[in-house]
Amino acid sequence: MPFRDVSGHRPALKLIARAIARNTLPSPLLFAGPGGIGKRGIAIAIAQALNCLKTTPSDDLEIDACGACPSCLRIARQVHTDVITIEPGESGTIKIEQVRDAIGHTGFRPFEGRKRVVIVDEADAMVPAAQNALLKTLEEPPSGSVFILISAMADSLLPTVRSRCSLLRFGPLAAADIVAVLMRGHGYSAADAHTAALEADGSLARALESRSIDLVEVRAAARRLLERTAHTAEPARRLEAAEIVKMKSGTAVAEERNALAACLRTLLSLLRDIGVIPSNADTRLLANAELETELRQLADGFNARRSRQAFAAVDAALTALERNASPKLVADWLVLQL
Repeated sequence: MPFRDVSGHRPALKLIARAIARNTLPSPLLFAGPGGIGKRGIAIAIAQALNCLKTTPSDDLEIDACGACPSCLRIARQVHTDVITIEPGESGTIKIEQVRDAIGHTGFRPFEGRKRVVIVDEADAMVPAAQNALLKTLEEPPSGSVFILISAMADSLLPTVRSRCSLLRFGPLAAADIVAVLMRGHGYSAADAHTAALEADGSLARALESRSIDLVEVRAAARRLLERTAHTAEPARRLEAAEIVKMKSGTAVAEERNALAACLRTLLSLLRDIGVIPSNADTRLLANAELETELRQLADGFNARRSRQAFAAVDAALTALERNASPKLVADWLVLQL
């Protein structure tokens, strides 16, 4: 994936391309930002640009890989000898043995390329011993190697690891970028792409995951949940409302988790709009503009203070779900907080 094929992140890409063209790219690098926004793709693009046999300027970038030479193709297929990717194994962690093996390779000159690139994906999954094993190499990286650590939770890395890296922060993708990718590369219709981008909250990976979910039904369920909880504080009735967002008995946990996560992100979008409506702001600012009438009715039950509290509760529920909390328990807890 050359830089020109990366969606969004143009300021960061221009900075990186300039550094590569001028041979000033620092190592190690730490890519921080939400999951599913293309950080790993950018790391692959760096590996290609550093080792491409036919680099050339591209659009507003000082240098870019061709994407078609043998080196670029081998990197894209993840079979290039000098591009090493470390990622969590079946245990969900990165072990010290994986790190030591990669460090061992960097003790030699690149075999087939100009630069060896070591990509540590989900670097926050490194066990403490693995992080400590990497410290000396991060402090004095071999001249022929570039280390790139990627994390959606960079703050959970050891401070000694973070302090040795040049930090690049990446933000969520714009909805327009996600729509373009979904329509161009994944066969989405314009309507489906816009719906998926709205729910994805800036994450292309999340938008692609949602293909197996009926987002129209998810949004309808989220709206019904708000309607049911808007005018009742009775716990029993609220717990009954939780059934709206629960999957049928026997559903796989992963599917149940994904569906509830999609519903929670939709709730965040609806609550944002509910908070905007009383301010008499331009309705074009609404993410769910076609539901303006229904949202105005919901705003009667969710004043500014309550909508802020509800937003915080949904955000907390989403965090708990991402940390493997039970989807059913999360749903029950949430309806008592709205």
